[in-house]
Order: sequence, then structure tokens, then C-alpha cells
Amino acid sequence: MSGLRERQKAIRHDRIIDAATRLFREQGYEHVKMEAIATAAEVAIGTIYNYYRNKGDLLVAIVSLEVEEVLRLGEEVIASPPGSAEAAVDALVGGYVEHSLNYLSKEMWRQAMAISTTQPESPFGETYADLDVALAGQTCQLLEKLQHLGLLNRTADAASLGEVIFNNTNMNFIVFVKDEAMSLPQLRSHLRRQHRAVLAGFRMVAAGA
Repeated sequence: MSGLRERQKAIRHDRIIDAATRLFREQGYEHVKMEAIATAAEVAIGTIYNYYRNKGDLLVAIVSLEVEEVLRLGEEVIASPPGSAEAAVDALVGGYVEHSLNYLSKEMWRQAMAISTTQPESPFGETYADLDVALAGQTCQLLEKLQHLGLLNRTADAASLGEVIFNNTNMNFIVFVKDEAMSLPQLRSHLRRQHRAVLAGFRMVAAGA
């Protein structure tokens, strides 16, 4: 019986997340009421509050779902990276940005960024910061792997280089979500150009070693 209850609980939770994601995208985060989410998920409003205190908690749950999937994709890139530093970095950060709109709209990302900035010590803000740390750490892991494979200068500071690449990706992503007209191909193009310049010196030294 306990296994059945857990499955039913998981199904209700998935319905809540799916309903919130759809309504936030269709109507805009600010316009959606918790009651509307409960109706769309076909659960009692009290059931939602068993999981989440407010809309902000729901939004960070959706962000977390997004990032967890992206991290799993990133693990695959690190396990078997392409044959050049530029291609490997492009595969990793490309996965980050290409997946970014699977669950969240640009408006939802703006809301999440605003809450994390104005409430950095809240559970939402701390969770959002932890997700950023996880993505930055994964970027550093890739750079270390590229050093191990001889695709980057082994004397380079891989941790610092990874942080630079992730921070640049993050900055460009912020510009992307602020600009409704900017497309994912445009974002990818900017990132490729900038990261190619960042990696060039390290790659050339490695090639000549």
C-alpha cells in the first residue's frame, strides 16, 4: 500500500508541475493564481500547499527540473567530448542554452532571475544559486577533462577558465532572456565566437606541446 501511495503522490506532483509550467507559459507568471494551477492539475488547493508555499517555490521547482536535465546531458558530453576544445565547450554550453526553453519561457526566466536577485537569502534564491554553482562546476569538469585528453594546455588553470566560460555563458543568457527578439541560433553564434577567442591561446599551446 505504501508503494501505491508514493506512486499516487508522485503522479499528483507531476500534474501540479505540468499545470504550473503550462499556465505560466500561456498566461504569464504574474497572472496565474494558485487556485488556477490546482484546477488545471485536478487537485485540491491544499494539495499544492503540501508541496509548495507559493508560486515562487513552484517556479524554482521548474527551474530545478530544467537544470537537472541539463546536468545529465552535460555528464554525457564530459564522458565522451568532441575532438576539439572549441567543439566540446560548444556541445556543453550549447546543451545548456538549447534546453533552456523546454520548460520555461523567457518571461519565466526573467521572473526567476528577479526573485533570485531581490531575495538572495530566501530558499528560492539559495536554490537558484546552488543550481548556478552546479552548472559552473560541470563546466570546470569539462575543462579538466580536455586537459587530461591533451586538448588544452595542461598548465592552464582549468577551474578559472571554466568559471570564465560559464560566467560568459550566463551573461549572454541574461541578455537573451531580456530580448524577446533574440533567437537561440543568435545566442549560440555569440557564444561560439567568444569562447573560440577565450580558448584559442590555450588550445594552440596544447597543440604545440
